[in-house]
Amino acid sequence: MFDYRTFALRKLASAAPRYLPFADVATDEVPLSRLLRLSLFQITVGMAIVLLVGTLNRVMIVELGVPATLVATMLALPLLFAPLRTLIGHKSDVHVSALGLRRVPYIWKGTLYQFGGFAIMPFALLVLSGYGEAVDAPRWIGLGSAALAFLLVGAGVHMVQTVGLALATDLVEEEDQPKVVGLMYVMLLFGMVFSALIFGALLENYSPGRLIQVIQGAAVTTVFLNLLALWKQEARDRNRAQEMRVRQSASFRAALTTLVRKPGTVRLLVVIALGTFGFGAADVLLEPYGGQALGFSVAETTRLTALLAGGTLIGFGIASRVLGKGGAPARLALIGALTGIPGFGAIILSSMGGGALMFLAGTLATGLGAGLFGHATLTATMRAAERDQIGLALGTWGAVQATAAGLGVALAGVVRDVIVAVSAQAGTAPHLPYNAVFLIEIVFLALACAMLLPLTGRRRATGRQTTDTFKGSAPDLHSQPAEAS
Repeated sequence: MFDYRTFALRKLASAAPRYLPFADVATDEVPLSRLLRLSLFQITVGMAIVLLVGTLNRVMIVELGVPATLVATMLALPLLFAPLRTLIGHKSDVHVSALGLRRVPYIWKGTLYQFGGFAIMPFALLVLSGYGEAVDAPRWIGLGSAALAFLLVGAGVHMVQTVGLALATDLVEEEDQPKVVGLMYVMLLFGMVFSALIFGALLENYSPGRLIQVIQGAAVTTVFLNLLALWKQEARDRNRAQEMRVRQSASFRAALTTLVRKPGTVRLLVVIALGTFGFGAADVLLEPYGGQALGFSVAETTRLTALLAGGTLIGFGIASRVLGKGGAPARLALIGALTGIPGFGAIILSSMGGGALMFLAGTLATGLGAGLFGHATLTATMRAAERDQIGLALGTWGAVQATAAGLGVALAGVVRDVIVAVSAQAGTAPHLPYNAVFLIEIVFLALACAMLLPLTGRRRATGRQTTDTFKGSAPDLHSQPAEAS
């Protein structure tokens, strides 16, 4: 009798490496099921991002009546921990424990920070808004408690994501690191999409009690998923514990200096900052731009987030496949930045007669460019570091990326509001403040391209493919890991 289930599973297994660029990273020692389970930490990170930036952003302003300036300040507090990602990554590289565990203790600490922040957040927000019986509570109690909650969640997210990515790269060979990074960020996007849908459904009939339940549910889910992700991922190694005691004498400053002094590293970090700033500034403006400039409905503008995330997902998939085959990170980052420039150009032209179709195409192109650029620069940063400094390298990339993205969002809001205030008296078109921000993004992406061009010099080697490398950098930055089969 023909077994249809066996036939279907075989077809799926054979098709996965073809259509999922990260699926062939699995080996007998590290199966795909183990990597998918580890990637659950990215689900919790995506859930926290959606809850803070999306759900609570709207609930605090609309339902709870918290001033928008205060809300923006609260949302910006987690950025205070972004520069510390470098230190967190280094500490996880040299952590000393009796069992030889390096990554797990820090992921667990980050999980506790997330749980603690979510545990006090709903009550802090109710006190801050003066809702119900909390109207008589001192204002500073709600303000301080809310600030502490956002700080704890932000610290936990930065710690879990930095060390979790380092643990994922520890499990695979160097040539497979781009694929596993692609898998982790694909799961982040999935976590954000699913969390947004779930939170939206649960809070459709809003009440303060329902808000408390949702946030506390997020706290419990975070602990459960992170524990499931960590289970039997990092092997105990007493020999490594002894080695860590010797290496611990190396200071963070010395380790960071060693990384930064490698040729091409500083230029790479500048490129990351410029490109991330260029792509990130539009994140909070695309939906209001679609509504004010093109007359999109609320439902239509909401779908823009899915379109942007879909483009980013495609970019990660392409980058994983190209880098996994020995592609050059510098060239791929350049292609990503160059893709973003006409993308923002199409968004600008859409309000000048181009129409909705051009706007949607531009949004998709910017998402695609951001995915290519982000994955390529992250891979380049990892290849710039020694194997025992992966945590430090990932922390450095995360610190620069998160700080630049936060500054981009903040500057975009300030520029838009200033131009709106000035143009209100002049009676200018509503799309001009947004287009000014998009032009600034194009300038920053152009600067990133200019910085990338010297890093994409060609080198020919006898009997090998011509590849783009980071000019003048150490061999770890070279993009071709092995002979093509």
